[in-house]
Amino acid sequence: MKFIRELRAGALAAALFCLPAAAQAETLREALTSAYLNNPAILSALLNVYDTAENIVMAKSGKLPNINATASVSQGFSNSPFTLDPTVNFGLSYSQRLYDGSKTDADIEAARALTELSRYALQNAEQNVLLAVVQAYMGVIRDTQLVQLRQENVKFFQAQVDSANDRLKVGEGTKIDVSQAEARLAQGTAAYQSAISSLATSRASYERYVGHAPKNLTDSFKIGNLLPKSVDAAVDEATASHPAIRSAKAGIRAAQAASESAAAAFMPTLDFIASIGSTPLSPTPPGPNAFSGSVRFALTVPIYSGGRNGAGMRKANIAQIKSEVDALAARDQIKEAVISSWSSLQNATAIISSAESGVSAGELALSGVIEQRDVGQLTTLDVLNAQSELTSVREGLIQARSGRIIAAFALISATGHLTAADLGLDVPIKTGEGYVSTVEDVWADLRSIDFGE
Repeated sequence: MKFIRELRAGALAAALFCLPAAAQAETLREALTSAYLNNPAILSALLNVYDTAENIVMAKSGKLPNINATASVSQGFSNSPFTLDPTVNFGLSYSQRLYDGSKTDADIEAARALTELSRYALQNAEQNVLLAVVQAYMGVIRDTQLVQLRQENVKFFQAQVDSANDRLKVGEGTKIDVSQAEARLAQGTAAYQSAISSLATSRASYERYVGHAPKNLTDSFKIGNLLPKSVDAAVDEATASHPAIRSAKAGIRAAQAASESAAAAFMPTLDFIASIGSTPLSPTPPGPNAFSGSVRFALTVPIYSGGRNGAGMRKANIAQIKSEVDALAARDQIKEAVISSWSSLQNATAIISSAESGVSAGELALSGVIEQRDVGQLTTLDVLNAQSELTSVREGLIQARSGRIIAAFALISATGHLTAADLGLDVPIKTGEGYVSTVEDVWADLRSIDFGE
C-alpha cells in the first residue's frame, strides 16, 4: 500500500491570505522539521528529562559523605581592667551513612526509573506534536480545496439564477425556478463562508504547531516501510515499542522501588561522624595551635513513629498496584488507537475509490441534466439537485484524501514510530541521554554540565 501523493493548495487561498503567487512551497517534511526544532511542547518534555535526571544525583548523595568546613570569629571584652579577647575557630566535619536498610539504593533505582519514564514521555510528546502537524498541514490543504470548490459552486448557482431570470423574461421559465436557484445560491454562499472560516482555523492550528504561517503547501511524503502490513502486526508492534507502554513499565519500576524505600523506614540506620577543630587565637586554654577532634558511630533504631512509617509503606504498595493497573489501561488505549487508525485508513481508501467514480459519473450526469433542461425535458430544480450531489461527492473525495493521509500517520503514531528518527528528519535527535549520562558520572556538587542532547 503506497501513500505517495502530491497535495497542492489552491490558488484561491493565496489570494485570500495575501500570499505571493510565486511563494516557495513548504513541504510536509519541512513543516515536521520546523515543528520538531521549535515546538515548545517538545522542549518542555526535554527539560523535564533534565529535571528528573537531577533526582538521580540527589539520590546518590545518600551513599556519599558530607564534608563541611566552618570558621567563626568572636570578640569578647571585660571592663576591669578593660581588655579585648578575640577568638578564632576553624573546624572540619565528616559524616556518612553506612547502613540504611537499602533505602538509598531503592531511591536511586526509583530516580532512574522516573528519568527513563520522562524520556519516554519526551518521545510521546514528540509523536503527539508531529501527528498534530500532519493534521494541521492536511487541514490547511483540505480547507483550501474546499474553499475553492465552494466558490466554484457559488459561481455555478449564480449562473443558474441568471439563467432562470433570462428564461423567465422570454416566457420559458417560472418564478419558482428563480426562487429555487436563489435559495441554492444562498445555501452555497453560506457554505463558502463556512469554508473560509474553517480555513482560518486550520491556518491558526498550523502556525501553533509549526511556528509560522503556512506557505503554499504542497508535498509528496514517502512513508516507506513505516506502515504495518496487518492490524495484528500493528498491535504487536505498538504493545512492544510505543513510548506510552514503555513509560507505563518504567512507572511500575519506579513504584516498586518506592515501595522498597518505604519498607526501609522500619530498618535501623548507622552513621559515621567525625570532626576536627582548631582555635589558633584564643585568650583561654588550650591556647594557640591546639586542636581537638572526635569520631563516633551513631546507630538509630526506629521504635514508634505514630503510624507514619506504616502509612507510608501502605501508600507505596497502593501506588505500586495502581501503576500496574495504569499500565494495563495504557495497553488497552494503544490497542484501541491502532485498531481505530487501521479502520480509518481502510475506510478512507474505500471512500476515495468510490468517490472518484462518483465524481466522474456526477459530472456526466450534470452535463446531461443541463442539456435536457435546455430542451425543456427537465427543470431548473433537476439541475440544482445534480450540482448539489456532485459538489457533495467532490467534498467527500477531498476529505477522504486528507483523511487517508492523516489516518496513515495516526497508525504510524499508534505503533510508536512517528518520531524524527523514524521519519528521517534532518535534525539532531532530542533524547536527553547526554545530560543523563553526564549527571550520572558527576561526584561533586561543583560541576560543569554540557546541555547537549
